Amino acid sequence: MQVILLERVAKLGQMGDVVDVKPGFARNYLLLQKKALVASEDNIKSFEAQKAQLEANNLETRKEAEALGEKLDGQTFIVIRQASDGGSLYGSVTTRDASNVATEEGFTIDRKQVIIRAPIKELGLHEVEVHLHPEVMVTMMLNVARSPEEAELQASGKSIQDAAAEEEAAAEYEIAELFDDIGSAADDDDDLEPVARAASDDEDR
Repeated sequence: MQVILLERVAKLGQMGDVVDVKPGFARNYLLLQKKALVASEDNIKSFEAQKAQLEANNLETRKEAEALGEKLDGQTFIVIRQASDGGSLYGSVTTRDASNVATEEGFTIDRKQVIIRAPIKELGLHEVEVHLHPEVMVTMMLNVARSPEEAELQASGKSIQDAAAEEEAAAEYEIAELFDDIGSAADDDDDLEPVARAASDDEDR
């Protein structure tokens, strides 16, 4: 099926290109999202008549997207989620979650603009793509944690597993120290026993 593109579509073509696509892709995505028109003679003539205006509109929206992209690119947003001690989430972080946390911080983006390449089902730092315009794509980071404190820990480069291991090691060290203290006290008692017995013997005499 032939369509004429009304905007740049990645891996397909630029605005004004007439391209061959599968009918399902055309109907369910390109035509539905108003990214293309069926390449009929009338539609091609209509596009040519509106081309200058469409290009001007595209340039304007691209400038707006670039301005937003400069501020958004590389930003990190905290997503608080419940998870197991092993770091597995009870559920997953979605594109809606990503758009919501960014919007809460003043960046208005739609969930349809967010691309999560691999499901986010673990605590940690996860990079996602944001397609602000057909020609403008930036990335942002989601810091998925169980609490703001854990998020801060992860931002410093440590995982919750690292923190748990450190806590366990510290606890084992404290226990070992405690046993050493008890052992030392017992040794002191042993040292005192002969002295006490000698004093007792003196009294008996």
